[in-house]
Amino acid sequence: MKRALAFLIGLLITPLAAGQASSFPTKPIRIIVPFNAGSGADSAGRAYGEVIGRSLGQPVIVENRPGASGAVAALAVKAAPADGHTIFVGSNSPMAVNAVLSKSLPYDPFKDFRPLYGLTVGPAAFIVKSDSPYKTIGELLAAAKRENRTLNVGNYSEGYMLVATWLGLVGGVKVNHVPYKGGAQMQTDVIGGQLDLAVNDFGGVANLIRDGRLRGLAITSDKRDPKLPDVPTMKESGYPEFETYVWAAMFVRAETPDDITAKLADAMRRAMTSPEGRAYQAANPGSPLLLGLKELGDFHRSEFERFKRVADAAGIQPQ
Repeated sequence: MKRALAFLIGLLITPLAAGQASSFPTKPIRIIVPFNAGSGADSAGRAYGEVIGRSLGQPVIVENRPGASGAVAALAVKAAPADGHTIFVGSNSPMAVNAVLSKSLPYDPFKDFRPLYGLTVGPAAFIVKSDSPYKTIGELLAAAKRENRTLNVGNYSEGYMLVATWLGLVGGVKVNHVPYKGGAQMQTDVIGGQLDLAVNDFGGVANLIRDGRLRGLAITSDKRDPKLPDVPTMKESGYPEFETYVWAAMFVRAETPDDITAKLADAMRRAMTSPEGRAYQAANPGSPLLLGLKELGDFHRSEFERFKRVADAAGIQPQ
């Protein structure tokens, strides 16, 4: 009797579940970005979100929820219904670095979220004001070391803080971390001379470097970016092991139904390979992160392990 009842319930539920994706979405889709405007994650979310909205026939609304190195936004998505109408733009900080550096993270980046589709991957950039006396990262570090001076370094996530800590270690200088909620105010303070240096995703500052409002001292990829070839890498600046990347990808709540997740992933794939998506990629540094579902999940796990190795090398223990 119990087996027959379970079979009957299954027959009733299956058509309902199968029909979820066909009717999805039934209302506007929210894309939650963990940083203020001015970051690569924000611009990518907006660029692709507009195309996704047209594809799915519902408006896509981008909401900036900065704070706690992305944890504020992550918790907002975790608290939303698991129906696919709320998407998280998870970057390396909230989805990998926070779990490395925090003992009491109020969410689990692996158990509470499921990968949807990649967005961007590219280097971090060390930036100074355009009229800085330092033309290279080596000159800046040598001056700070010679003068026994602590560098005030801006960042807006735990990931960038980790990169700045690594810089202090390889340069043999003291670093004072100055945290921000997003890149825009930090960039303004660099331009105004309130910071010695800042760490930003390269895509978020490329136009400011190109326009001469900021100077890029070095980027953290293995090769120079062809869109801004005058900015050297940390490797060629004398730090051969200094290679790391920042990335952003879309996630949904772990309980989101498979068919809805697949429909969103397909819409994201089509957005990134659309003419609008290709145009965005051509105009911005870095590369598209063309990974979906399982591939993105494997990448996510490997990135956690990579940042853990960086933290171990830097002697940073979770707090």
